[in-house]
Amino acid sequence: MHVKKRKPDSFIGRPPGGKNIMRTPEEKEALIKEWKSIGVGGEVFAKSKGIRFTTFYRWINQYETGGFEALVSKTGKHGFGNRFAALHSSKNLSEVDRLKLELLKKEIEIERLKKGYMVRGVGRDKEFYIAKKKSSK
Repeated sequence: MHVKKRKPDSFIGRPPGGKNIMRTPEEKEALIKEWKSIGVGGEVFAKSKGIRFTTFYRWINQYETGGFEALVSKTGKHGFGNRFAALHSSKNLSEVDRLKLELLKKEIEIERLKKGYMVRGVGRDKEFYIAKKKSSK
């Protein structure tokens, strides 16, 4: 069996060190409408705009089945991330919103402790474990 070797400068996906480009639903819709008006192949159009064809094809399917609302990202810059991150970042929160988030965080912590879960580590290394029940005698 012959195995084809890749060139060292070739890669799969985006170039190393590159960032994902998050496009708004409006930008996605405009690209789809432009593609439909031009009448060229989807792969050629996507490549000319610097978009992977599989990504562009997914946008087309989403738009055709669910309309504009289907193009809204479920992650990223559309507000579906960790809501507690605002407590530690420089986002402008009102005092009331900050206090509501802190209260919610404390309530979650209380429920976790009621169930006997303890935390070991911080950040990505954080893990939850069940505390051993000690005898009160």
